[in-house]
Amino acid sequence: MNATIKDYLMLHLIVLIWGFTAILGLLISLPAIELVFYRTLIAAVGVAVLFLLKKRNLLLPFPDMIKVMGVGFVIAMHWILFFWSARVSTASVCLAGMATISLWTAFVEPLFNSTKVKWYEVGLGLMAISGLLVIFSFESGYWLGLGMALASAFCGAVFSVLNSKITHKHNPYQITFYEMAGACLFTVLFMPIYSGFLTGEGLNLAWGGYDWFWLLVLGGICTVYAFSVSVELMKRLSVFSINLTVNMEPVYGIVLAVLIFGESEKMTPQFYLGTGIILMSVLSYPVLNYLNRRRKPVRPLG
Repeated sequence: MNATIKDYLMLHLIVLIWGFTAILGLLISLPAIELVFYRTLIAAVGVAVLFLLKKRNLLLPFPDMIKVMGVGFVIAMHWILFFWSARVSTASVCLAGMATISLWTAFVEPLFNSTKVKWYEVGLGLMAISGLLVIFSFESGYWLGLGMALASAFCGAVFSVLNSKITHKHNPYQITFYEMAGACLFTVLFMPIYSGFLTGEGLNLAWGGYDWFWLLVLGGICTVYAFSVSVELMKRLSVFSINLTVNMEPVYGIVLAVLIFGESEKMTPQFYLGTGIILMSVLSYPVLNYLNRRRKPVRPLG
């Protein structure tokens, strides 16, 4: 992995874009699963049109196609829980819960890759959790939203690790297409359970107001572009370093939410103290990672 400063700057741009998705979830009138259905459908169609215009082959070997679409199932669950969390709480609470993704990754990545758990990754993950505890020791009434955000963060860690295993084999946009197609299929299969048993409210697929515009932004910029670039960055950055930087999503998203929604998104000073702790965990990772590499013994030649 030969990451450059440009890669890290690009990663922060992508995380900034992702920080806007919780806000889009509130700007769009559709419920969570219907929103994810349209998001993944627009993204899959958008990538297919792009490949068609460039006259490039979109097909993958069938076994790889099934694997990539399977990852899409996990992505769909991640997004459904993410937007659902924002609806039952606030965009800020949803984004703060997503900060646990680095802690989940610290355990999930070694499990999938059969490697040792790194103490400093667990420590930084716990540091992010402590920031979360600071936030919710002073903010009550959001536990359902927090629980959904935590489950969403776990799914995010799982699909990031799975994605890291396939990024070197295929074009990022091919991966994006089949993952979005798989995610779209999952939402269709999950709709009867969601509408019949979990909410009992039926489905609402009708657009209203400017939903069409925000859905295009969500499907085009926040999904096709941001998702494909993140897949490409996985070739040079570790999954943990990516997901730790994703902890900045609450910081970016909360600032944007306060600017857009005003008083409804403003929290207590302790909330911002907690996000500051999360930010410290993100900034500490490159230093600890560098020190850990220097501690490794150099094998003698010959």
